[in-house]
Amino acid sequence: MKDSIMIRIFCITFLIAVLASTLGFSADPVQSDPDDSESAEEPSQEITPTGEDPSDEQPGDVLKKKIIILPESDDEVEEESVEETEESGQTNKVEETELEKEPQGTLEESLQEDETISEESMEGEEIPKADTGESTEKQADTPTVTGEEGETGDGELESPESLEVTETPGDDGTAKKAEEIVEKIEEPVVEVIPLFVNSLTKINSGRNDSNPSWSPSGRLLAFERSIGDKREIIVSRLDGSIVQRIYSQPPEEDDEMEFLFPGIVDNISYNAGISWSPDETSLVYMSNGGSGNYDLYLLKKLGEKTTIRLTEHNEKDSHPHWAAMGNKIIFVSGRTGKADIFLMDLTTRETVKLTNGVKTYLYPQWSPDGKKIVMIYGSNENHDIYLIEDINNPINTIKALTTWTYDDLRPVWSPDGSKIAFYSNYNLENDQKRWSIIVIAADGNNPTAGDSLAEMVVSTDVIPDIERGPAWMADSKRIVYVKNDKRAYNPLYTVNIENKTKFRIKTDTKMNHDVVCSPDGNIAFRAQIEQWDHIYITKLDE
Repeated sequence: MKDSIMIRIFCITFLIAVLASTLGFSADPVQSDPDDSESAEEPSQEITPTGEDPSDEQPGDVLKKKIIILPESDDEVEEESVEETEESGQTNKVEETELEKEPQGTLEESLQEDETISEESMEGEEIPKADTGESTEKQADTPTVTGEEGETGDGELESPESLEVTETPGDDGTAKKAEEIVEKIEEPVVEVIPLFVNSLTKINSGRNDSNPSWSPSGRLLAFERSIGDKREIIVSRLDGSIVQRIYSQPPEEDDEMEFLFPGIVDNISYNAGISWSPDETSLVYMSNGGSGNYDLYLLKKLGEKTTIRLTEHNEKDSHPHWAAMGNKIIFVSGRTGKADIFLMDLTTRETVKLTNGVKTYLYPQWSPDGKKIVMIYGSNENHDIYLIEDINNPINTIKALTTWTYDDLRPVWSPDGSKIAFYSNYNLENDQKRWSIIVIAADGNNPTAGDSLAEMVVSTDVIPDIERGPAWMADSKRIVYVKNDKRAYNPLYTVNIENKTKFRIKTDTKMNHDVVCSPDGNIAFRAQIEQWDHIYITKLDE
């Protein structure tokens, strides 16, 4: 029995020894080398413990563990691989840290470069802050920049030269949001510096000057001056010296009007709506003559002290315009019960009715050659542009140049007579208070409505000047207008009607309006100084 047991023990021991020898272990564990024991335990220390998520491991650590537990690997190769992996892991960590430290607001700052806002023109102005929240559509309406990195302590924008859009790796939404904002942002603003910007007369409070009108040669400028409820007409030279004042009161017996000065007379006189004769020695205008009834008056020669009353109807006569060739004027009168267009020969004072409308005709304008007339026709908030092609046969040659539902106002011929510019409240948002400038061919061959007419828009978000209309420059290629931009205090712009390129004119004036251009390139306009309106003159470098 004992021998059987001993034999079994011996066999088991022998088998264990053989197995240990095969696997490379010492047959006697007690006599094993301590270094071998530590080396044998090392792989088990790198194995992920049960229940621990391997996804939490860093890429470098995972690679390190895989290298260590590979069988039959060279020790030197393992050490080099581990060092390279650890260094790689540190490098990745540094890159991530740098990305995390990228200053916030760089996306908004990059929009500054697209806008190219002049720091000088915005000096002293409070720049509206844009919300940098989740909605990018709201920011598109007012593409301003925010953030500590985009503004200085004075509220001025930093130079955009070093600004760029930084996309964080793996954050696809940031790049997408940047693309959306850039697509919706307004076109860049490019400024032009004029040769000069001068106030026409001495800046004084207590009066408002408005509605300048150049003489045909551009040597003289007439404008309206309001003091309280009284309004006079002033004719001035470009140096501001006054040639003549017109402030009229009716005489007792004849049809001549005496010149009196504000403050001397008792009755309030309102004089406005100036139109020059071709030789610029005379002008026609509208006045109530201090009597309350609006008629047309003629100053036959500059310097004379009397004017001639041209109309005497109980209904209002207004909007006179002197033909560029000849001694004729057109005007609007309500004497038929509706506002119609009339033609008067100033030599004979013979008057002919040109239109017979059910609605209202307003703002007639002679063509430069004196053969055609453009005007508006309509009612309420829907007026269209109409053209009389032959003044000798007006009823049969009148045609509509626009026929859509939008409101079209104040058409003006280009100096060469080939085009007509007017204001329209057409816009994609169907906002009746947003105005554009549209330019069409004067021959009437353009579409009168629809997308084809909408393509004729040359500038949007303009402030319409109903008294004078769009201001053509002498080259018939550019128009000067007032941009509806309260942040920049309604600046002056010029647009090339052929390529629709726009430039902001740096005048440093505020609340601009009433723009008119002279044949020699001078631009007159109204601007506000301490809540009072004054006339300014500027000129661009051609």
